[in-house]
Amino acid sequence: MSVTNERPPSPAAAPGPVPTGHEKSTPELVQDLTRLVPQLARQEVELAKAELAEKAKHAGVGVGAFGGAGLVALFGVGVLVAAAVLGLAEVLPAWASALIVAAVLLLVAGVMAMVGRKQIKQATPPVPTQAVNSTKHDVEAVKESAHR
Repeated sequence: MSVTNERPPSPAAAPGPVPTGHEKSTPELVQDLTRLVPQLARQEVELAKAELAEKAKHAGVGVGAFGGAGLVALFGVGVLVAAAVLGLAEVLPAWASALIVAAVLLLVAGVMAMVGRKQIKQATPPVPTQAVNSTKHDVEAVKESAHR
């Protein structure tokens, strides 16, 4: 039998499974709980911050795309008005080219509106769902441990 100077790791040093044959006492469990709960709460807050930042980014891109779509649609309407004026003022092919330009501008506005809609959908709901679900899971785990 050899003798070593190494100590086994302290059960309070790291949370995790308790070795068979050793049940933690209530004070040890309370100590673990008071150490781990604030750490867990900080991690959940950080997760919520990151998730909200990502959703805010999508909302910003979506709002910008909608704004751009509105501006391009305004130009399209202006060109349509110019095409109507040209068409009525003289019956020449110039109005046809103005209609083609207006159609292209309105098509671009439609694409931009769809991009904006997609970005807005990705940003809603503005609730940090991953953080909420993770917190619910943590609360259930603590309740389950308390019932043992």
